Amino acid sequence: MENNPDTPKFVTPQGRKIAYHLTDGTGPAVVFLGGFKSDMGGTKAIHLEKWARASGRAFLRFDYSGHGESSEAFTDGAIGDWFEDACAALGLLAGPIVLVGSSMGGWISLLVARHMPERIAGLVTIAAAPDFTEDSMWAGFSDAQKADLEMGQVALPSDYGEPYIITKRLIEEGRNRLVLRDPLKLNFPTRFLQGTADADVDMSVALRLLEHAQGPDMRLTLVDGADHRFSDDACLKLIETAVEDVLTPNT
Repeated sequence: MENNPDTPKFVTPQGRKIAYHLTDGTGPAVVFLGGFKSDMGGTKAIHLEKWARASGRAFLRFDYSGHGESSEAFTDGAIGDWFEDACAALGLLAGPIVLVGSSMGGWISLLVARHMPERIAGLVTIAAAPDFTEDSMWAGFSDAQKADLEMGQVALPSDYGEPYIITKRLIEEGRNRLVLRDPLKLNFPTRFLQGTADADVDMSVALRLLEHAQGPDMRLTLVDGADHRFSDDACLKLIETAVEDVLTPNT
C-alpha cells in the first residue's frame, strides 16, 4: 500500500506509528484485525467498513507495525508486537467491541480477548491461524531451514507475491503467545469461519480451536470450496451475517 500522508496515525506506548481508519457510529464498535503481511486495504476490511457505514456502526481498521502504512520494517516484528499494536488501537475506542480477526488476525484477536475479556462483546474469526509460527512454520521446517533460521532468517515461498522472510525472533517470540496450550475462555458470542479448500490454514486448525476453546456460544461454519482469501461475494456475506449474529445480544 502506498503511504498516504492524509492517513491518520497514532503512536503506541512502544513508539510505533500505526495507521488506521475509524468510522464513527454506534457501539459496540467492530474492529478488523488483518493477516500476516496483509494490510487494512484488503477486500474483507473494506467490505466491512462499507457494511458498517450502511449500518451506522462504529468500525476500526488498522495496519500492524511493519504492515501497510504503519512504521517499522516487517522483518523487525513479531506476534507480540502486533498484539501490542492491536491493544493500543483499541484505545481509540470506548466501550465494548467486536473483534473480527482474519488468519493471523484470528490469533491476535484471541490474544486480545484473553488479555481484556471485559471489553469483548463478540468475536468472529476468518480462517484463524492460532499458533501458526510454531505448529505450521517451525513444525514444517526442514533441518536445513531450521539451521538457516538459527543464523537469523529463512525465506518461504508465498502465493501472494514476494517470499516471506521468517526471522528467528518471529518464531521464538511466538512461543510466548501460544493460545492452544492453555485454557482459552471465550465468554461471549463467538463465530469461527473456515473454508474447506484453504491451502494455508487446514480445516483441522478450526476444529482444534473449536474443541480447545471454552464458551457458552461458539459455532464453527465450514464453507465448502472456500479458500484462504474467503473474499468472494458469498463469503463476504457470511462474514456480515456472523458479525450481525454476535452483535444481536448487544442491540
